[in-house]
Amino acid sequence: MGSLIEAIEIKRKSYFEYENAPYHCLDVEVSKPTARGGQTLVRLKMRNLITRAVFDKTFKAGEKFGEPDLVMSAATFTYSDGDGYHFMDQETFETLTLGTDILGEDRGLLVDNVEVQIHRYNGQPIGVVFPPHVELTVTNTEMGVRGNTASGSVTKTAVLETGLEIQVPLFIKEGEKVKVHTETREFAGRA
Repeated sequence: MGSLIEAIEIKRKSYFEYENAPYHCLDVEVSKPTARGGQTLVRLKMRNLITRAVFDKTFKAGEKFGEPDLVMSAATFTYSDGDGYHFMDQETFETLTLGTDILGEDRGLLVDNVEVQIHRYNGQPIGVVFPPHVELTVTNTEMGVRGNTASGSVTKTAVLETGLEIQVPLFIKEGEKVKVHTETREFAGRA
């Protein structure tokens, strides 16, 4: 195991190991004591990278955590079939197959040749990190009708090539490519 990290040193978006599992820190809140002799506490919002569970936990500032054996490798999505989703490792050119248990809802962001980072923990793939935006083609959306804005609704539902449904502005038509924000799954502009 690598060096130890104290709870007070953990920053947002950093990785650490707790109870023999890798975690990703989503948010940090430090509460300093008001009375003498009080302990500084660190509240972490953390995601278990294996189970994908998110929860808050409070630690004493001096508690120590290990650095997880996490490796990120660049890969390109090639295709999907009944066996799963196939990626090509950009360094070894080996094909890696991931199931829906690892991808979850993110499979709606997979389009041919999208480059991702695959997280491996102790050599096993445990997750995929997408770029900030992916470009997808709109396959189905209703026509924007003049006057629809009177109700305050200036967006409409669009179905993208992967089956993902997002809200887009009225001027977006079928066949257009749009950018989708990978964290929020929201429209981020025309491609």
